[in-house]
Amino acid sequence: MNICVYCASSLNIDKKYIELAAAVGTELARRGHTLVSGGGSVSCMGAVTAATRPAGGRTVGVIPQALVDMEVADVESDELIVTADMRERKGIMDARSDAFLVLPGGIGTLEELFEIWTARVLGLHDRPLVILDPFGLYDPLKHLVDGMYEQGFTRPDVFDAISWTSTVAEAFAALESRTQPVRPSVAELGEAAG
Repeated sequence: MNICVYCASSLNIDKKYIELAAAVGTELARRGHTLVSGGGSVSCMGAVTAATRPAGGRTVGVIPQALVDMEVADVESDELIVTADMRERKGIMDARSDAFLVLPGGIGTLEELFEIWTARVLGLHDRPLVILDPFGLYDPLKHLVDGMYEQGFTRPDVFDAISWTSTVAEAFAALESRTQPVRPSVAELGEAAG
């Protein structure tokens, strides 16, 4: 299976996020999957690819020319696809992927998450979409989307389109099962935040 991993490229984050990305890369390879990534060599993006290859996994990086020019491309990728811009990058990553795994990240990661999540809610694809968030970075996002649902701004199946996980094992189980994700209850959201 080709698994697209969306994650951080920031150099200012805690090393626990880098370690999480490396653990994901190692597990991805151990399970015989191919990594599709944003083609970067820094931060979590670099860590996931750097851990995938030595563990025997194949890596496909998709990166815009502007980032290649900034010298942040993962030139060791088994396949490095250079695009004209970010929109083309996302389209190719989407087309090359059988499933999507979202790790902690910034606004670029959120943009990628929301595009794939929206497409799934609209029925434009049925591929697994999983968030791996052991440190609670996305807890406010869960609350925000839950509030949007309560106010009528989102479809009833908004949470049915995504799986929220807190361990690497849970994340891969959700990616590989292709079963219907379970929507967290409001009580569970409150417990996670408390």
